Parts: sequence; structure tokens; C-alpha cells
Amino acid sequence: MSAEGVDDPTAGGGRLGLLDEVRARIPIALRPVEDRERLLPSWRDARPSRIRAALRLAMAADAGGWFVVGASTDVGTERSVVRVVDGVEITLWRDVDGSLLAGPGSCPHLGALLTGCEVMQGEVYCRWHGLALGREGWGRWRTFPAYDDGVLLWVRRPVPGETPTERPMITPRPPLERSISAVVALAGVCEPRDVIANRLDPWHGSWFHPYAFSHLEVDEGASSDDRLVVDVTFRLSRTWGVPVRATFTTPDRRTIVMTIVDGEGTGSVVETHATPLGPDEHGRPRTMVTEATVAHSGRPGFAVARRLQALVRPAMRRTASRLWVDDLVYAERRYEVRRRGEFR
Repeated sequence: MSAEGVDDPTAGGGRLGLLDEVRARIPIALRPVEDRERLLPSWRDARPSRIRAALRLAMAADAGGWFVVGASTDVGTERSVVRVVDGVEITLWRDVDGSLLAGPGSCPHLGALLTGCEVMQGEVYCRWHGLALGREGWGRWRTFPAYDDGVLLWVRRPVPGETPTERPMITPRPPLERSISAVVALAGVCEPRDVIANRLDPWHGSWFHPYAFSHLEVDEGASSDDRLVVDVTFRLSRTWGVPVRATFTTPDRRTIVMTIVDGEGTGSVVETHATPLGPDEHGRPRTMVTEATVAHSGRPGFAVARRLQALVRPAMRRTASRLWVDDLVYAERRYEVRRRGEFR
């Protein structure tokens, strides 16, 4: 009380300031997982019409002909690697300056698969007869536009309805030199649109991935068909979690990005890229999901984590892979019911 008998608005201010400082230093919150019988159903919020509207906008976003074909670490300087984009074999290798090169996956001489070939002075040497193939090409064999963004590898191919661009559209990332990145890749029987639709349904998180997420709410007022804003707690255990605020956006029709905009790891991103592989032996479409996590934090402890990133990356990959084992079930089922005409 003040001398006039009125409550002093600053009373306890020091204590509150200390609590705020503790919260700022320790992002972990006491937030027990909800009992399943008390977990509110989210199906009313996850309206099919709403997800379809967001998916229509995503599918209209021109990708410029670019496809993700792996992690930057997948291609070294000594051997070539072959990837497939929509049924087309593509060989990848490094030029003398370390830049990424790409070309047809078959040798123009007798059709040998150009995987695991020696690379010398920026040229791929066919394993069968030693034909050297480089930036200048050979006969009708010509290189494709390729790009290494420091985390992921991209190749550009002609796509009906897409206008070729010089570079892929890469969403803002935290500084790579002060971050930890990890990439996982898993294939499923579905189309890229099914992968994107999965991520445009954040409402399934608490129900389908209770080991990873809880207390998930979509901020309806801040969200729109082209931007979902979500408050969610990443689980550390059944008792403790890390609450954050994140956005989901689709920079192109084969990419969806989650960005943490508030809370621990602000600025960190999870990029999900869907690359069509072509049909399987039964004629069903297959899609490669490549997910890149670029984690960043301004906390002093993160500098220690960066020094131990060789140990941290496998844990990041395990977490992402576990989620996508579940989410590919979702994407594959979505494709199947669409194929049967039961769902659009």
C-alpha cells in the first residue's frame, strides 16, 4: 500500500521481473500432455473445404521448374550420384569450383547408368568405357540447370505451366554459419499435392503425433488460406515441453515451410519439399519427401550445441523421420481415397 492507502502498482515488480528473466532464459515449460479422454477433438476446425482452399493456392504457386533432389552433403567431389525426377534419371556431380552440375543419368555412348562414376577436373567418367562428360556436354547429352543452396540440391526441368526461373525460390533461413541443419528423405506412394495437404492440416498434430506435439491451436484471426499461424508445444517428455508460435506458408507448389516466429528458436525453419519420382511397378505415383530443418537460437547454450552438431544432427534426423513415417501414412491414404473418388 502507498502512503495514500492505494495499492502500489510497482509492488512485486522486482519479483515479476525475475520471473520474466527466468522464462526468457529457460524456454522449457511445465506443460503435461493432455489425457486422451480430455483431449478436445480437432475435426471441426480441420474443415476439408478450408484445407482444399489452401491447397488450391499452394498448387497455383509457380515453382519455376525447380525440384529438390537431395541434401548438399549427398554429392561429394569424387563420385557422381543419380537421382530421379518424374521418371527422369539425373546424374549429379561437382565442378572444379565445387558448384553443382547435373545432366542425364544415362551415358550417351551405350546407356550406362552414371552413378558412382569417378569425377576428375569437373568431368564425370563413365564406368563402362571412360567417356568424360562435363559442363560442355557431348553430342545430344547436355547439362541441366542445377543449384546448391548450402542445405539442399535443386535441379530444374521443363514443367508444363511453370515459367523457368534462374534460381529456385528459397524462403528466408537463419544464418547457416550460426545454425544446425539436418535433412531427411523418405518416399511414399502419393503425389506431391498429398504431401503439401498433410502439412496444410496442422490440426492433426496433437492427435496423430502426441509424442511430438501438444496444446496445439490455430490462431484463426491471424491465419488465412495462404498462411497458417499455430501455437504449439514441442514435447520433451510427457511433463515438459517448449511452447512456440509458428507459421506455415507455401512458397511454391512442391514446398511448404514452417517458421518459428516466437519462442525458443525464433527464425528456425522446417522446409518440406515434395519431388515426384514417377510411377512404381503398379503404375502408382511415388513422391520423395525431403525435409530440411535449419535450427537456430540466440541462447549461449546453442553455441555449445553447434560444436556438438555431429551428435545433434542424428537426433534431429530421427525426430523428423519418425514424424514422416506417420505423415506418409496420411499422405498415402489421402492419395488412395482420392484415387477411389471418395475424397477430393
